[in-house]
Amino acid sequence: RSRFATVLVYSASLSVDLKSVAMKDEDDEDEDDAGMQYMIQQSLLDASQRREKLVEDLSVNHKEVFRQTDPRGWTALHEASVQSNQTILELTYAASGDDAVDQQTMRGETPLFLAVERGFVDNADFLLGHGARPDTQNQDQDSPLHIGRLGRFCSPSLCGRASVLYESCASGDVSSLTLLLEYGADANVAKQSGHLPIHRAAHRVRLTYVVVVPGADVLSQAQDEASVLYESCASGDVSSLTLLLEYGADANVAKQSGHLPIHRAAHRGHLALMLLIPVTSMEDIYNSGMSPLHSAAAGGHAHCIKALLDAGFDPNYMLHPCVRRSYDDERKSALFFAVSNNDVPSARLLLEAGAMTNQDPVKCLQVALRLGNYELIKTLLRYGANVNFYSRVNTTHFPSALQYALNDEVVVRMLCNYGYQVERCFDCPYGSRSHVPEDYEGWSNTVIKDTMFCEVITVSWLKHLSGHLVRILLDYVDHVTLCSKLKAAVMEQQQWGDICRLQENARCLQHLCRLRIRICLGRLRLRSPVFMSFLPLPPPLKDYILYREYDLHGQLDNKHT
Repeated sequence: RSRFATVLVYSASLSVDLKSVAMKDEDDEDEDDAGMQYMIQQSLLDASQRREKLVEDLSVNHKEVFRQTDPRGWTALHEASVQSNQTILELTYAASGDDAVDQQTMRGETPLFLAVERGFVDNADFLLGHGARPDTQNQDQDSPLHIGRLGRFCSPSLCGRASVLYESCASGDVSSLTLLLEYGADANVAKQSGHLPIHRAAHRVRLTYVVVVPGADVLSQAQDEASVLYESCASGDVSSLTLLLEYGADANVAKQSGHLPIHRAAHRGHLALMLLIPVTSMEDIYNSGMSPLHSAAAGGHAHCIKALLDAGFDPNYMLHPCVRRSYDDERKSALFFAVSNNDVPSARLLLEAGAMTNQDPVKCLQVALRLGNYELIKTLLRYGANVNFYSRVNTTHFPSALQYALNDEVVVRMLCNYGYQVERCFDCPYGSRSHVPEDYEGWSNTVIKDTMFCEVITVSWLKHLSGHLVRILLDYVDHVTLCSKLKAAVMEQQQWGDICRLQENARCLQHLCRLRIRICLGRLRLRSPVFMSFLPLPPPLKDYILYREYDLHGQLDNKHT
């Protein structure tokens, strides 16, 4: 190693020896602690002065040693950059020359790199002030600037770089951020992504204040056109949003995707969107192709939905076709988002505000049936969901809803109570004749459509359900005829005796009157609690008309209550 390195090692060992002596003497209870502490301080001071004197002598009499390198490629300046005595660094730099500040070791490390890596802030400032380059990379392609950022190293001389400011904002280090700005850091220097430090600071009011007040551009946008206000909405900090709006941030600047700040606040569930409602243009919302209600429903935030509805947003605003195409199901309504999330409170709020239930290509009721949520199904039916819908890929003669409830009596009865067309389940063109067509050649038609209920329920994997399901359906119809295929399947089930009793006898007059009254009232009136409350009939008769004795879900709720 160089003679200079030997001097530093000797000095360091001298300091260690003095400290060890001090520790040894502390164990001796007879010594005066105050006096010993004074002696230690004086010894260390003498050692430091002695070390400086040695370096000064070398710089005068043996200047060539300052350019020598050890096996690692370290020079005297590398050694001086990783020790805490500033005077030694200054003397070493003066003796080494200006070009030594960027000389690299075998690993490509400059004196500045080593100072930053080991946290010597004053040494780094000195080297930067004397021309050291902060972007010189080592063999791992790391630079002092990169190492400083990863280690949250704060040197005022590094403050002109966007990444340092940005990372200070990201880490929430207010003191470092303040120091960088005090030393002239430019708050409007963007990263490669176009993000400014203020985009990151916008999540917290203290950081926002520190960055905005010196003159950061609150109207700046990243490469994806995300505004500062849009970024702030991710955290929903009311104070940050208020500050940004006071300094002129525009709530009507959309991201490339079309989302406005109000959309993001609603999706994240932040009631800070109350600040954005009065400053957001309805025209810009319509131009975005989506309502904040869609965002709030997608995020599952009922409190935001209520706030938006109270502010007058339309629950029936549909997604623009260009937005709709990004979803496989081509959904339109905010209600569909709520139903897809299995979110009963949000769905109920939208329905109470007048949301229509049958506007989406895939019906909301169909989604609720797939989820199997009784409360959600009943809520949709009560607010007018079409119980007799046919799905887009439907191939059956009977309405599609029953296909999702073949083994669930609660849902089957719920559908029938709300007007499911049970009669279509007993339609069959063959009747008592054989179900094999006369011209049958051993294969089915290439176009499969209008499949009868008897064809579906008699397949091998559903046949065991046929008896129970047919028995339920018979409670909602007048006398019907079972076709030969359905009858053959039901005869093998344990419910056959009960079915025979119903089929062989005339239905009671009470039941027939109920069917007739329901036809006269219609589905719209039957599902309306308000209308039924004004109907001049005794409560038991109303319950009978509404099939309350078969309302299994209502009975379960009453038991829980």
